Amino acid sequence: MPIKVLLADDTDLMRHAIRKLITEEKRIELVGEASNFGQAMQLIADIKPEVLLLDLHLAEKREFTAALVKSQLASVENVLAVSFSNGAEAEALAESYGAKLLLDKMKLFNQLIPAILNCSALRRQAGA
Repeated sequence: MPIKVLLADDTDLMRHAIRKLITEEKRIELVGEASNFGQAMQLIADIKPEVLLLDLHLAEKREFTAALVKSQLASVENVLAVSFSNGAEAEALAESYGAKLLLDKMKLFNQLIPAILNCSALRRQAGA
């Protein structure tokens, strides 16, 4: 059974690149895409993805406090944040949202698929 992934990124080009990476991996199913935080929240409620790939700097999300974002994302088992800036500030922001991992957008080609598959492996271990 493929891992259900929801992608939330406000850049069309980045969504296209991530979609291409994900759709080439048969163990992962891209079940939805959102270009803003409101769409992502609606899709989370409708689809119930196992993994959310969240652009850490999603423009619309800035209107929300970290606590509100974290509470909105609480129903997603695995939040993976993605960002071009991955310093201490980005790591702290990702952690405040409850993200399990912060991925560098410049290195997604090598990092993305293993990170998603690792979420599934952790879930299997917890259930064992």
